[in-house]
Amino acid sequence: QVQLVESGGGSVQAGGSLRLSCAASGYTHSRYSMAWFRQAPGKEREGVAAVDSDGTTRYADSKKGRFTISKDSAKNILYLQMNSLKADDTAVYYCAAEEDWGLEPPPLRGSDFHYWGQGTQVTVYS
Repeated sequence: QVQLVESGGGSVQAGGSLRLSCAASGYTHSRYSMAWFRQAPGKEREGVAAVDSDGTTRYADSKKGRFTISKDSAKNILYLQMNSLKADDTAVYYCAAEEDWGLEPPPLRGSDFHYWGQGTQVTVYS
């Protein structure tokens, strides 16, 4: 059973930075794509960034430049570095994983991912 556990959320002043982590365990295949999603109160879940097993990344257009997705494959940890945070970045951030089916670029729709973490709250205050 794949398990994903996010950490690193918290409260930060606008303009600040946070780094989220997602520790993965229980993989039964050798290649997985992973992604970050977020959901703000009253809004639909949206994709933030994704990375496939080869390290190819994909970002939602509005996240390019401020957010960086990366992974430590040896430790099975996914990261999201978030800089220049704004109040509308406030949301619950979720880590997701799915077997890498070789899609290029990696998927960034929620329906493409089977495994999800419990989420970590990010609050940006001004």
